[in-house]
Amino acid sequence: MMLPRRYLPPIPALMALEAVDRLGTASGAARELNLTQGAISRALQGLESQLGVPLLIRERQRLQLTPAARDYVNDVRKALHLLASASVTLRANPMGGSLNLAILPAFGMHWLAPRLARFAQSHPEVTVNLSTRLRPFDFAGTTFDAAIHYGRQDWPGVAYLKLIDEAVIAVAAPGLAGLTHATDILSHPLLQLESRPGDWGRWLAHHGHPGHRPTGMMFDQFATLIQAAIHGMGLALVPTFLIGRELDEGRLVPVFGPPVAALGSYYLVWPQAGPDRAPLRSFRDWLAAETA
Repeated sequence: MMLPRRYLPPIPALMALEAVDRLGTASGAARELNLTQGAISRALQGLESQLGVPLLIRERQRLQLTPAARDYVNDVRKALHLLASASVTLRANPMGGSLNLAILPAFGMHWLAPRLARFAQSHPEVTVNLSTRLRPFDFAGTTFDAAIHYGRQDWPGVAYLKLIDEAVIAVAAPGLAGLTHATDILSHPLLQLESRPGDWGRWLAHHGHPGHRPTGMMFDQFATLIQAAIHGMGLALVPTFLIGRELDEGRLVPVFGPPVAALGSYYLVWPQAGPDRAPLRSFRDWLAAETA
């Protein structure tokens, strides 16, 4: 709710008061603001009249603010600084704003988050707000501008920018590794994601053993699935970009064969019918360059 206009003094009068507080004289404020001393005096008198409160104590050639005015001018100084900063940001990047993005937690943590600093450096005018969503949703019922989607181009009513394809690799804790045949996985506990129950069957088919649909312990997120694998609870089929550190450190090791192309890819999606806001364009263009 906007305050009544009588509580919003003219900016030149506030600048005059702030300058007098720092410099102690109307003549000093006039020189700094490139005004006449009379203009400074009139601005201060008008400010006192508008606020209905005495602001200045006049002692010979110097002006001192009343105790209440000193508190007031501290807030005024902050407000003037905020206005100036906002104007600088606007002039530097007139296409600024905020972007509300729905992300998949594993992709957001391991792929997107390490890159966001580069976006912030190149687009300081855009504030990116991140929230987790595991499945497609209706953009019309949310405040989201865009989302990260895994799978195929099967989200209705959206436009797509393909980010990366995915490759998965079968891994386990070191004590469970070293299988001789792909079907040896059927003799071990298997870990799998709730949203991808057929991954192990597709992995076996890729290695020449179709027709299997093995079951296993279910997880709703890769983070907990990976931790279960590290602690020896079973074999896991995990996107390679999620476990680079775990492989490098030997906490997880491949159990059989190289990475296998997954069925899905990662996309940035946004409503086809929505407004093409400048922050979304900036983010989309940046992602296109990152993944080129």
